[in-house]
Amino acid sequence: MTLVEFPYWVWTTFFAVVFAALFVDIGIVNRKSHVPSRRETIIWSIIWISLALTFNGFVYWYVNGAYGPDVALSKAKEFFTGYLVELSLSIDNLFVFLLIFSFFKVPKEYQHRALFWGIFMALVLRMVMIFAGVELVNSFHWLIYVFGAFLIYTGLKMFREDGAFEPDESPIVKLTTRIIPITNRFEGEKFFVRENGKLTGTLLLLVLIVINVVDIVFAVDSIPAILGITTDRFIVYTSNIFAILGLRTFYFLLADLAARFHYLKIGLAFILTFIGFKMLLPLIAGGLIMILGENSSRFAVFVQSYLNDKNLPHDARVFEQPLINISLGVVVAAIAFSIILSMIFPSALTAEQEIEELEDDLT
Repeated sequence: MTLVEFPYWVWTTFFAVVFAALFVDIGIVNRKSHVPSRRETIIWSIIWISLALTFNGFVYWYVNGAYGPDVALSKAKEFFTGYLVELSLSIDNLFVFLLIFSFFKVPKEYQHRALFWGIFMALVLRMVMIFAGVELVNSFHWLIYVFGAFLIYTGLKMFREDGAFEPDESPIVKLTTRIIPITNRFEGEKFFVRENGKLTGTLLLLVLIVINVVDIVFAVDSIPAILGITTDRFIVYTSNIFAILGLRTFYFLLADLAARFHYLKIGLAFILTFIGFKMLLPLIAGGLIMILGENSSRFAVFVQSYLNDKNLPHDARVFEQPLINISLGVVVAAIAFSIILSMIFPSALTAEQEIEELEDDLT
């Protein structure tokens, strides 16, 4: 990976953009609790995606001025690939959020507030996890192989299992209610109320805690996946945050389409497995050289050149850019293919929903 130093003013620009966008979202547009319309969710989805792509252009502009166009294009592709990976994983996670809101019967006008504060807390939690992960990988490079094996295990597990989250059986709910007194009702947008002079959490607080813990569990999958693309902490963190910034809007946009993208989980499983395999490539290549010998065949020479490539100066590396391009192509193709398959071959549940909607329209 190309080593690029991002100065403090670049980090400051990133946080300024993020907090300004959050202020406009919650302080102006969604100052009053309401159920967003389809038109509103589509507009804001476009805004969040455009904001991420614009920032990607900003990354290219800065790196191009400091390091040249080749490095700038590499970093822009790393950001875009990481953004797509995290965005696709986040969309899958929205289905779990939908289950949580349905279980706790959270009114739609309060769901946006719970998601907002959940994402705000994720800004801090993801930074800690990402910086710790990057530092560990840089200090103990063998951990990249552990992360790769974990991603392959997670991907194969996603192929086999539904992995449904059961809120009523969750230890998160049981532990929270033991530590914090929680009411059995919602008090508007409030997370705390006073009952008999005692500060008590509302049901919305319990939902917020569950969402944040679930997000941490999700990050255990998504962060190693992005580390398989790049270990640049700036690229990893910014692409991660821009992907989850629009989660609230994407949730309302996809809430009624959850059953339609039933092949998305298979596409995500393939992406995780592919990235895990990519992270293990140097280890696999080293094992092949031990078995075949360095110059025993053209294939052995090719594998050895791949291993030697990582020790060359960044501008002399032959395999770095093709691997980034392949990763980007595989991620885009897997997401697109899974969505297209979901539309061509709808699930039985989707077909039933369409029949019910048609019957409602006729009556």
